[in-house]
Amino acid sequence: MKKLRMTVLSIVWVSSFTPAAVSTEPANWDNLKQLAAGVEVKIVLNDAKAHGGQFKAVTDEAIVLRLASGAEQTFARQDVLRVSTEGKKHRGRNALIGLAVGTGAGVIVGVASPELGQGTCQQGSCVNAASVALPAFVGAAVGAGVGAVIPAGGWHDVYRAR
Repeated sequence: MKKLRMTVLSIVWVSSFTPAAVSTEPANWDNLKQLAAGVEVKIVLNDAKAHGGQFKAVTDEAIVLRLASGAEQTFARQDVLRVSTEGKKHRGRNALIGLAVGTGAGVIVGVASPELGQGTCQQGSCVNAASVALPAFVGAAVGAGVGAVIPAGGWHDVYRAR
């Protein structure tokens, strides 16, 4: 049981060192020149009104969007507070990570509680494939499900007025 606690604590400790996303404050209008036409963007104006649409073009004085209605609208640079793009979705990656973590947790539970897989212990060790398989399968299913529904991507500022 002491080994199990040490293993779980080690896993938690190591996972706490995963690098967090580093964000920088984009205050350069020239960042908008790197956007490809057709990218979905959100613009927040100085009066707090938000507009969304597909990026069309940018000049030193303005940004042009194609709105959902199909109309193009130009926003003057001095009126724009923030421009954001939607990040890449990572649902599949998160599901795989959840699957791996859930399977590992299930194996740990199966090893720690071998009676879950079989009613009584036979001669020798109680740990066998049957005592680990069910908790590992349940952990994998739950982990994959949780990983798939965790929000990913989000909106990232490309430009923010100073």
